[in-house]
Amino acid sequence: MKYTHAAGEKSTVKLTITFTEDEWQDAINESYKRTRGKYSVPGFRKGKVPKPVLENYYGKGVLYEEAFNVLYNKHYSGILEKEKDNFTAVGEPSLSVEDLTDGKGLVLSAIVPVKPEVNIEKYTGLKIQQFEYNVSDADVEKETNKILESGAENVEVTDRACKLGDTVNIDFSGSVANEKFPGGTADDYNLELGSGSFIAGFEDGVVGMKTGETRDIKVKFPEDYQADNLRGKDAVFTVVLNKITEKKLPELTDEYVKKHAGAESVADYKKTVRERLVRNAENRGRDETENSILNEICKHTACDIPDAMIESEIDRMVQDFNYRLMYQGLKLDDYLKYMELTMEQFRAQFKEQAQPRVLSQLVIDKIIRAEGFKADDKELDAKIEEQAKSVGKTLAEYKKNIDPRQVEYITNDIIITKLFDFLKKNNEMYVEGGKPAAKKTAAKTASADTAEKSDKSEKPAAAKKPAAKKPAAKKD
Repeated sequence: MKYTHAAGEKSTVKLTITFTEDEWQDAINESYKRTRGKYSVPGFRKGKVPKPVLENYYGKGVLYEEAFNVLYNKHYSGILEKEKDNFTAVGEPSLSVEDLTDGKGLVLSAIVPVKPEVNIEKYTGLKIQQFEYNVSDADVEKETNKILESGAENVEVTDRACKLGDTVNIDFSGSVANEKFPGGTADDYNLELGSGSFIAGFEDGVVGMKTGETRDIKVKFPEDYQADNLRGKDAVFTVVLNKITEKKLPELTDEYVKKHAGAESVADYKKTVRERLVRNAENRGRDETENSILNEICKHTACDIPDAMIESEIDRMVQDFNYRLMYQGLKLDDYLKYMELTMEQFRAQFKEQAQPRVLSQLVIDKIIRAEGFKADDKELDAKIEEQAKSVGKTLAEYKKNIDPRQVEYITNDIIITKLFDFLKKNNEMYVEGGKPAAKKTAAKTASADTAEKSDKSEKPAAAKKPAAKKPAAKKD
């Protein structure tokens, strides 16, 4: 076997692999051994048909496909290993036969998607926004009071109109141009006003209604709405308000937090809440700053990303979405049916996000290699020792049973930390308003809600459905 390789279009490499006649015939014989049990020929028991008889009855090409697989599986990974310094495959190759002549062997071509060249114009000396968030006393109060939800009572309201925060029971029927549409009608639907479960304008339109009142609420579907026939359309929902309930919260006392949070006092609980919000705010600021750095560097980067890498990233994003549904007790197939989406349409929603994510990772890899960032044994042991102490073990004890994947994760974390420390130091970082980041001026105030959101992944737009038949349609 001999091969040559040459650069192809859009980050591909063309491998031309030549097999001798003997190699090709050996592959044919192996194919016969593997597949003969599938074929029947009159006069012979299944699996006992001689190779010449089988080829004469079905044609010589009957064994070719498996023979190609034999040669591919035997040699392809070895070629990639030999050429690892020249290119890295990032997807399955597209195979074709260039020449197959009796007595002369076989010539296969393989178009291999490969890790692309990344040309970064510059990654230092840039002006990049840094994000910093404070936690206010109001944030702490709001988050602290969430513990009262477990002791809340739902009380029916009859002497006033509904307001944000109330839960209303409604019947609704939606129409576009006087025509009703699927998913636009429901009875006895419980809706928390202000939850964002419906498209913009719907919940605000319900606010102010009284029990027994009927109201027509005009809304407009978003231009990027998942249902093509509703995008950008004006709609009218006829809403009947059946019932209003509001939450009555208990008093926040030392006894209450002892029972529901295990804290000694309200003051101790507030301290714990503040510490958690500060961590979330710091994590959010760090994550948004790192994204800001990568986004700016990507503006100065040229890279021809192969489709295989985009599709692989979409695979990961779909899998992540599926895991999140599973945590909610839902299945992806059921979600797609409810949202009236095919898998192809669902995957298409991720494509716009996938490209910059792949490019960011390629940029990270390129800079790490260029700057030679590594994690030495001392740094690795220091991180592992932190984990060992958290479970009351020594470093030596902990390392005896440590999972290699955990070591890899810690190693990557050290390297990534070095990378972003370097990039922050070697670029002009500023916070909102153009103020130097070194002054540690808070760009924004992190509310309890936004701080919590820093730990959650974004879902595609299709996760929001305006007129639901069941709670699964609510926005995450």
